Amino acid sequence: MRGGGIAPQPVCLGAMSTMSERLFSVYLVVTTVVCGALVMVIEVLGSRVIGPFFGVSLYVWTSLITVALLALAAGYAIGGWLSDRRPSPDYLYAIILVAGLLVLFVPAAQYPVLTAAQPLGLRTGAFVSTLVLFGPSLLLMGCVSPYVVKIAAREFRQIGSTVGRFYAYSTVGSCAGTVLTGFVLIAYLGVNRIFQMTGALLILLGVLYYVLMRRRYVVAVAALAPLLFFPGGGPVSAVLPNGTRVELIANRDSFYGNLKVVEYSYGATRTREMLIDGLIQGGIDVQSRLSVYGYSYLMQYLPRALNPDGTRCLVIGLGAGLVPAWYAEQGVITDVVDIDPAVVDLAREYFGFAGSERVHIEDARYFLRRSAQRYDYLLLDVFNGDTTPGHVLSLEAFQLMKERLSPAGVLAINLVASLRERNEATVAIVRTLRDLFDQVTLYPAFDARGGDGVGNVIVVAYQGEPRSLERMPDSFPVHRLAYQEVMSNLGRSFELEVAPGALRLTDDYNPVDVIDSWLREDVRRAILAGTAWEVLLRR
Repeated sequence: MRGGGIAPQPVCLGAMSTMSERLFSVYLVVTTVVCGALVMVIEVLGSRVIGPFFGVSLYVWTSLITVALLALAAGYAIGGWLSDRRPSPDYLYAIILVAGLLVLFVPAAQYPVLTAAQPLGLRTGAFVSTLVLFGPSLLLMGCVSPYVVKIAAREFRQIGSTVGRFYAYSTVGSCAGTVLTGFVLIAYLGVNRIFQMTGALLILLGVLYYVLMRRRYVVAVAALAPLLFFPGGGPVSAVLPNGTRVELIANRDSFYGNLKVVEYSYGATRTREMLIDGLIQGGIDVQSRLSVYGYSYLMQYLPRALNPDGTRCLVIGLGAGLVPAWYAEQGVITDVVDIDPAVVDLAREYFGFAGSERVHIEDARYFLRRSAQRYDYLLLDVFNGDTTPGHVLSLEAFQLMKERLSPAGVLAINLVASLRERNEATVAIVRTLRDLFDQVTLYPAFDARGGDGVGNVIVVAYQGEPRSLERMPDSFPVHRLAYQEVMSNLGRSFELEVAPGALRLTDDYNPVDVIDSWLREDVRRAILAGTAWEVLLRR
């Protein structure tokens, strides 16, 4: 030591020639960029693994972000400590190899981990399963940056520029990984395949180091062996306790969620459902093509019964396409807006939807702003995860909808809502609508006087004096599985008490995700109780 300074500890690079050292310097940059990218790939994909089981909610994203930050912070600390004691690239690339193995087997581990975490509840279960599935690999990935800096900075006088340069490389890689995953990979490769590719890339980083720099071929062969045992795919089927056979017939990852088409067979009855992140978006009898859920009949009947002479309809949120198809059959010119083209593809392929000439693939708010067309019926049936997105449930969004309605036009909104206890979200939506519309009426698709008062509710709004419902025509077909529910509740309104000072939802303040979080948790529990987990977790 000189002048009280600290002598830098030498970094062990082994017996490398000058050419090898130059190659290794470039390889360190590649390692930094690739690892930075793959950290974000894992974080972005995490919601697609947890979402179909625990939902895509604020709590799931909070769990993912918290676990990622905690794991990376621990990794930075451990990596810095270890690099001071074992400053050899051999240890760095061994860490990367192990991280690759952990990522590689996420698809195989998700089923036992998620099922084991389910009894912990939705919030704790989401956090614990995220921690177990992604925490170890992200911790090891966090070790990479301090290790790379230790290896690259030969002298302490270089430490500032070295840290800045390599953290810049890592951040550029993170940006690339985020964009590539969100804009390309999820839609075209599927979640399991991306995890396998991510694990394979990490393993390959380590293998190339041991082959090119260290000539350790046995280590390389041993590290590559797990790539031969990727978890396989294949059809998914299960039998429920009542004897109903469940079969997954379509499974796609889009930019907006995981989409599944599931068939249920029991005796001569065969039904088909569309799921987005586990939430049912519509279901039909395969033979008759009629809906097996009562709320879709209310969405068909109520607006038409309040405005029987309407000629144009806008449906926001396609789902299985049953409601817009019914309006088109009545001779009503029908437009559909849905942000996800994969939903449209599945509706056409598996549910008989044929309205291709009037489908607009874009966000609802954007369409409402740019369109000048007026409609006699505007039907909002949009769900993201377990709830209707807040940006279509604000005063500003409802104002846009009002502007798109004709003078006699009817707005109908399908909500999963609570009508009695803990109904703050429902009250806020109704209060906001009443600021704009003369008439706002709730029509539950269930018996609101019994049970817990929770279920699908059709909220209807229009201008002018109260209107009576036109009698349902005899030709209005209702499937036998939904007949009792529809006939018991059709046209039966519910009076919701709304205090003068009730919350008004605006773009500036819209806490729907928070005040109805308990309801979304109840919905997710019902999904877990009523759906075969093999179907929910199959990617």
